[in-house]
Amino acid sequence: MEEEPEELVLRDPSPGHWLTRWLILRSLGVLYVVAFAILLAQQPGLLGPRGILPVGRYLALLQENGQGFWDHPSLFWWSHDLRVMQGLAGVGLLLGLAVTLGIESGPVMLVLWLLYLSFVHVGQVFFGFGWEILLLEAGFLAVFLASWRSLRPLSPRHPPPALVIWLYRWLTFRVMFGAGLIKIRGDACWRDLTCLATHFETQPNPHPLSPLFHRLPAGVLEGGVLFNHVAELLVPFALFLPRPWRSAAGVVIIAFQLSLVASGNLAFLNWLTIAIAWCAFDDEALLWALPSRFRARLAERLAELRRTAAPHPARRYLLVALALVIGALSLNPLVNMLSPRQAMNRSFDRLHLVNTYGAFGSVSRERLEVVIAGSLDRLPPSEATFEEYELPCKPTRLDRRPCLVTPYHYRLDWQLWFVPFSPRPQAMAQNPWLVSLVRRLLDAEPAVLALFERAPFLDRPPRYLRIDLYRYRFSRPGETGWWQREWVGPVLAPVTRDDPALVAALERLAFVPDPP
Repeated sequence: MEEEPEELVLRDPSPGHWLTRWLILRSLGVLYVVAFAILLAQQPGLLGPRGILPVGRYLALLQENGQGFWDHPSLFWWSHDLRVMQGLAGVGLLLGLAVTLGIESGPVMLVLWLLYLSFVHVGQVFFGFGWEILLLEAGFLAVFLASWRSLRPLSPRHPPPALVIWLYRWLTFRVMFGAGLIKIRGDACWRDLTCLATHFETQPNPHPLSPLFHRLPAGVLEGGVLFNHVAELLVPFALFLPRPWRSAAGVVIIAFQLSLVASGNLAFLNWLTIAIAWCAFDDEALLWALPSRFRARLAERLAELRRTAAPHPARRYLLVALALVIGALSLNPLVNMLSPRQAMNRSFDRLHLVNTYGAFGSVSRERLEVVIAGSLDRLPPSEATFEEYELPCKPTRLDRRPCLVTPYHYRLDWQLWFVPFSPRPQAMAQNPWLVSLVRRLLDAEPAVLALFERAPFLDRPPRYLRIDLYRYRFSRPGETGWWQREWVGPVLAPVTRDDPALVAALERLAFVPDPP
């Protein structure tokens, strides 16, 4: 008789998703904590009034172009004071922590979604990454997955809606399949299985293990590309199949994401994909993964929950409306995904409810890095001594070991990775935020200097600032240090704070700095 409750749950042809919901919401809670912690630490230097791209100026430019709240929904249309922005980021962190610790509340998930949406809409280039809109889409579904009638994780008053679990499967499918398609279409090296020969060395922020992966035999690296194609192009279809196939798909997707975590720092993208991939499992599959000493007791509790579940009568209509909205908004992402001109990481609605995703549609064959350097000397630039600025997760010094930062995200580090993709003569014009960064460094702005691991002139502004382009590679056996580099050429010749060309560029781009 003691085994009967377990058998009841494990043999149920249609098991519930109580454990699935528990895992998805806790995972999202952790990632909201990370996302808002990043904001608290980096927001003043990136978006503050003395930051690189001040929110106040951005909103003023939008207004000059006839745009407002309905075009870019954000709470900061009412106030973009830095204290308000930091306060709301702090609220988001605390609410994320509450979810992590077990508060399953629809209203809490709604507030988290609204707060993060507000930041994404004013974050400009520093928030233009796929994981931002993925967190918003996953967070919006969590509003309907979580309970609105109880704060307890296992309450019969709000059983996990199976329809929302299926919407998470649709989201997981789009994330994985979209990433696979963009690779096959975007770069020949994914088709000839050679992309991993350079990927680990050229990715935005290499991992401490990246040099080891980079040195693997060619056959192993080609096998890794094949595994990538299987995981992204074939396995996602199994998410819509019966339980054994669906569970196997979940295992493969999570294992694939963990392999990416072990070889690179892709912010919280991989962790977020794991968070939504829990939707591949139902209670039966998750129960079998638990130690036997816990299984029977939890199975009995789950059986009781299913017997006593009492969803609100209006919930069915709400879920049908949600499904219709998601279905209608899925049309554009679906057309994009199937188009030969597939766009990567794009939203088709202002609330980022249903998006299209992708990663590494092309892989660089060499690692090019911009290196910023300044000088205090009053000598001509050709005779001055320059010292380099160091970011938290960039190579710069040859003896710097690749960082371990995932799921954290250094936004300035990542954005600088894109600069070498522009031809050197147009690099500043095609990355206007870089012009503002140069001026802030010439002003020795404390909020911006805080984004750097090492800023050589904390006590006074440099006289000159320059930006150079270097080609980096991992050191080979027998070579000293972690990196080797060679100079490619200047991105920005030495400039002073009052350089007419710099002042003109700032005025032209409407980035005229406030007086220091």
